[in-house]
Amino acid sequence: MTESSKDSIFNAMWNSLFVSIPATILPLLFAGFAGYAFSWFDFQGRKVMFALLVGLQIVPLQMTLVPIFRIYADLGLNGKFLGVWLFHTGFGMPYAIYLMRNFISRLPRDLFESAYLDGAGHFKVFYRLVLPLAMPAIAALAIFQFLWVWNDLLVALIFLSGDKPVLTYTLSNMVTSLGQGWHRMTAAAFISIIIPLGVFFAFQRYFVEGLLAGAVKGDA
Repeated sequence: MTESSKDSIFNAMWNSLFVSIPATILPLLFAGFAGYAFSWFDFQGRKVMFALLVGLQIVPLQMTLVPIFRIYADLGLNGKFLGVWLFHTGFGMPYAIYLMRNFISRLPRDLFESAYLDGAGHFKVFYRLVLPLAMPAIAALAIFQFLWVWNDLLVALIFLSGDKPVLTYTLSNMVTSLGQGWHRMTAAAFISIIIPLGVFFAFQRYFVEGLLAGAVKGDA
């Protein structure tokens, strides 16, 4: 692999990290608060709103690219990382909220009621009880969201193009430009899977537990 190829690969890897990390943290944060609210807050239209959020999972990503591209053009977000973060956050939240709500609603009610009686507010309960207990669901979501964003080509191609190339964009260019240089492409592909493997191994002990728990409908 030439020096220029190495530089482009590592630059693209940093861009992918800069896209993937915020685009993973933001939906997890919002989904945690939303899942807690749907589980423990009794407000009008809760079930209808939750059903609408779950229904958003069937909306194809490709169907929204043109309207969002036009909105981003008006807001000046095309070609900026913020636009990609918001896009991935919006499409990652419906499933994340669904999983978090189902997981949190299965936690023992007595535990929360005791905390409320002791004077703990909602934020303290969320920070001290919900987050530690919901770690399996959070870890499962983190793996899914990170891998989805890391492996994405379409969204990065449309909203970032070649100005801030991510790893998938750089690899796709190498496929067309290197031709028979399969050994270089193999090395680049190996580099591209190191970080996703690290993320998976870091959270694997929570993965199955989080999926099984979050897939079961809660009682709340």
